[in-house]
Amino acid sequence: MPGTVWTGTISFGLVSVGVRMYSARERHGPTVHQFVRGTSARVRYQRVNEDTGERVASEDIVKGAEVDESDSYVLLEPADMEQVQPGRSRTLEITGFVSAEDVDPLWYASTYYLGPDKSSAKPYRLLLAALEESGRAGLGTLVMRNRQHLALVAPQQGVLTASTLYWPDEVRDPEDVMRPPTGEVDRGELRLAAQLIDAMTAEWEPSQYTDEYERRLEELIAAKARGGTVTYEGREPEEKGEGKVVALDDALRASLRQRRKDRAGSSGRRGRAPAPRSSDDRRPTKGELMERARELDIPGRSRMTKEELADAVAEAG
Repeated sequence: MPGTVWTGTISFGLVSVGVRMYSARERHGPTVHQFVRGTSARVRYQRVNEDTGERVASEDIVKGAEVDESDSYVLLEPADMEQVQPGRSRTLEITGFVSAEDVDPLWYASTYYLGPDKSSAKPYRLLLAALEESGRAGLGTLVMRNRQHLALVAPQQGVLTASTLYWPDEVRDPEDVMRPPTGEVDRGELRLAAQLIDAMTAEWEPSQYTDEYERRLEELIAAKARGGTVTYEGREPEEKGEGKVVALDDALRASLRQRRKDRAGSSGRRGRAPAPRSSDDRRPTKGELMERARELDIPGRSRMTKEELADAVAEAG
């Protein structure tokens, strides 16, 4: 059972909910260390004085910040750092509610599960249900690990979650790192691309995906521990130089033909494939279905998949 990473209170208006925060993600796979080749000697890193090469004790280390990129530094003692750190608040105060769909994935840093304290089960369920019904998320701040974080409280998988967000000055504009593309899009190529996307549309099923690198690494470690080895066939070689240039519209048409061929083959095993839709017969997006479900006041809509939303909207509307 994972331990809590934060314990505190969510507050909105005069309502308080005692919660415990748990990490929603975990890393798997073997831990790989560094060794000197041909020996069992681990490679270790030490803190040393770059001028003398002598080791430095932890209590003799202070932080320093460069001033104006001039190779001059301001040294900061622990007492200096304590003055600027946020207070040890145990409250995540929600200052407003926003549409969860308005927050792009670009802003998300980390996500945590929120579980209720024993005395807060009722207000916890109330906040969870209210957010599910409204399709909104609570926006506020919390202090965790001596840092203040912008946080979004939202319902996910039947529980409340708190996602820390990047601050506005931490999110770069695209123009800061690249030159955005310009020019007009060919309408014919756009139609082909839309048809290819439609042909490749699938439901989000994360259980269908596996970390092949982790699996192969574990097999390799197990084989070498037994004194053997593993060789994997079929690994794609690294492409060198420029390959054959294919016109974009030709590549789109070829992709569509291959996709339809694959679907026709699978329909022979599972039944007749559905007829392709025209470009005007567009599927509504999940956001559009969610908005329609909100208008129809469909309960539990925030936990529904896209297909479930479509069925619920069709039944209610």
